[in-house]
Amino acid sequence: MADVSRKRLAADMYLPDECWESVFQFLNENNYGGQSYLEHLSLVSKQFLSITNRLRSSLTLRGLLFLDSFRLPFLARLLHRFPALTSLDLTQIHCDLNDLLSKISHFSLDLVSLNLSNGSSAIPDNGLQALNGNMKKTLTSLKCFDMVPSRNKDLLLTLNCFPFLQEVDLSSPRGILQVEVRKFVSALPNLRKINLSGTFMSDTSLLYLCKNCKFLEEIVIIRCCVITVFGVASAIRERPGLRCLSVSMLRSLKKFELQNPSALLSASLFSLKGLTYLDFSFSYTPDKLFFSLAEKGLPLRSLVLKDCFGYSYTGIFRLLSKCQLLQHLDLQLTEFLNDQHVAKLSLLLGDLISINVSFCKQLTETTLFELVKNCPLLADINMEETSIGKTGWENPNSSMDLVVSPRVKSLRLKGNAWLRDKSIQMFADFFPNLELLDLSSCYCVFVGVGEVLRRSDKIRHLSLASSFGAKLLEMNLEVPKLEVLNLSRSATDDEALYAISKSCCGLLQLDLENCNDVTEKGVRQVVAKCTKLREINLRDCQNVAGNVVSEMVLSRPSLRKITIPPFYHPSDHERELFLHHGCLVF
Repeated sequence: MADVSRKRLAADMYLPDECWESVFQFLNENNYGGQSYLEHLSLVSKQFLSITNRLRSSLTLRGLLFLDSFRLPFLARLLHRFPALTSLDLTQIHCDLNDLLSKISHFSLDLVSLNLSNGSSAIPDNGLQALNGNMKKTLTSLKCFDMVPSRNKDLLLTLNCFPFLQEVDLSSPRGILQVEVRKFVSALPNLRKINLSGTFMSDTSLLYLCKNCKFLEEIVIIRCCVITVFGVASAIRERPGLRCLSVSMLRSLKKFELQNPSALLSASLFSLKGLTYLDFSFSYTPDKLFFSLAEKGLPLRSLVLKDCFGYSYTGIFRLLSKCQLLQHLDLQLTEFLNDQHVAKLSLLLGDLISINVSFCKQLTETTLFELVKNCPLLADINMEETSIGKTGWENPNSSMDLVVSPRVKSLRLKGNAWLRDKSIQMFADFFPNLELLDLSSCYCVFVGVGEVLRRSDKIRHLSLASSFGAKLLEMNLEVPKLEVLNLSRSATDDEALYAISKSCCGLLQLDLENCNDVTEKGVRQVVAKCTKLREINLRDCQNVAGNVVSEMVLSRPSLRKITIPPFYHPSDHERELFLHHGCLVF
């Protein structure tokens, strides 16, 4: 009778796939978690897995180390699972990309975006040319950064295969890449976004690019050492539709100093009426430039001045006083910046959403509190390698007692060696909705993390990498929302893993790289109790026996990626078997 009742209940609760698909599509379109949300739904049932597969538009392939002819049916089944696929990420592939792309070319895929970026591979010109037949008119985004560059002749032949490309990323090549801009522009008449950072670009090339790419909206040429202020100023004047500019400029040559390069550049920037993103990383940016920009006024929403030099507090204050609609600000490695400076600047930044002041060694906890007090929309704070905790945060003054910011979701404090337990225990009170907390390389943190987790039930991402004293032994509580836990290069042992297995039932990713006090006993405990675990990193775990890998794959179906411990060398047959279970082992 019980079985009959359950069947009747199931029948009463039944909804056709079309209804579920509409619900999932609504959630996805309204940004309720995006693709990651679909991944969670796919674990509910085979029906939900089938529906989410039909809705998934992006896919990241991992592994596929052996691409012999017998693997083609497997690849066909994989790609046919996702009929709405428009974006493919191959950055985690460990195989011959030319061979893989040639095999993918046999299938009718309407790909819009393709990411091949992989530091160990060369740009697969032959494979890309093989895709020409199926994707010539659909592919609009191609990313090949951090790759070994091909010959200019091969690169141009490849780009000619995709005349409808709008976004191209060839940045940070593993070798010299000198782009023949005239032919490059001719091959890509619809170009809107280009990233050539780290390539050999000259002022003349930049000018030709801006003059002849009539749809160009975004240029990124960071660390192109021969670009000058005058080259940038002349080029961008030719393209008034630019919305995003990222450029590194060296100090102007003396023979041009009388021409007032700061005024020349600011005048050109002012001609870009829609410019909202400006990045001058690693550039010489004197106060005169900021004074000139302040006089003109720009509709900036994002400003990046990472490791810039030549300016002072006076210059940045003048600029920010005229750019009070900023939402994102990056002042990394600004050596002169202190607490008093940030306190005054924060009064100008009422719309600020994220700020990065990492490696500003004079900044303390005072900066943190002034930011959250004066910037009510602030959600993401990055203060790595600063001096938080150095002045004794355990006894905050009365103004600090009142600072509570429910909007702060991300707090990155890596490398703050003065942080103590009493300090971080206050985070849950000051930031009640914190979702990401990075305390990597905070050597004086011991048991305070457990107290943070006890007071806040919203933390999803926690990093204690290289925090040798951090312990999670006495949590004695449930942390069901914690999904990513990084304990690499820490003092984590089996006892800590036992505590984690009891508390973190929703864990998806666990990084134990170089945790030499961990053994296979602790690993088994985590894998057994954390039923949603998808990734685990055991690289350089000297005391973890290799036989635990096969046990994990067979006992935990949710696992998708295992980085194996040392001294374990699975055979090709074993890797194939693991991959058959849906888990990449490398």
